[in-house]
Amino acid sequence: MAKIVAFVNQKGGVGKTTSTINVARYLASFGKKILLVDLDPQGNASSGLGIDPRGLEKNLYHAMIGGLSAKEIILSTETEGLHIIPAAQDLAGAEVEMIHIDAREFRLYSVLRQVRDFYDYILIDSPPSLGLLTVNGLVASDEVVIPVQTEYYALEGLSQLLGTIELVRERLQPNLKIMGALLTLFDRRNRLARQVVNEVRTHFPGPVFETVIPRSVRLAEAPSYGKSILDFDAFSKGARSYKAVAKEIVDREEKEKEVLSQTD
Repeated sequence: MAKIVAFVNQKGGVGKTTSTINVARYLASFGKKILLVDLDPQGNASSGLGIDPRGLEKNLYHAMIGGLSAKEIILSTETEGLHIIPAAQDLAGAEVEMIHIDAREFRLYSVLRQVRDFYDYILIDSPPSLGLLTVNGLVASDEVVIPVQTEYYALEGLSQLLGTIELVRERLQPNLKIMGALLTLFDRRNRLARQVVNEVRTHFPGPVFETVIPRSVRLAEAPSYGKSILDFDAFSKGARSYKAVAKEIVDREEKEKEVLSQTD
């Protein structure tokens, strides 16, 4: 049964979609079966994997609102073992339409439970907001990754996000955990960026990934070609960094399984 992980930050431009795409791609390269769920109406995770949202007849909206099964909207990618549930602009209307639906916070939960047994990991790329779509992503998930840009305002807004996660945990998904904060867009030449890394590691109320993602032109270019960084420039610093993040995730899960086996 897949571990479901939401990548969430209500701030835009923090590397959330880039992180979701590239972690998914590297996990697939490790032989894992991966489903990426594009929960953002902008469809950037979809286009970043070579899928044009404008040309889709069916997308996540049609499962969450239209009642299609998950299997009817899943698409293959060029990478073996990596599938995607794409998004398109009509998903933006889902938040309004869900207001009058019973158990509206569980719409995505219900969609993903149909296919959870077929994957090792399901990664959700959330929209840059704390609206109903993001809440759906949190309710559907086991754990949360929070990309944090290494800039002056890095910690601004995190308290609101952490408060939302806590509310979801209290009222809707008691088993939701924070996998960790992922530091992104790091420029080692910038003294402030180095200070922010130290500040997040000191004050973030939860785990922080050891790997820090650098600011990289190659990472920024890859989505415009519909490619992950592994397929675009596998020897770049950004590629090595995302490979390390994916390895941290796998290693952490293996340790958890080992602890569970010892307690059984």
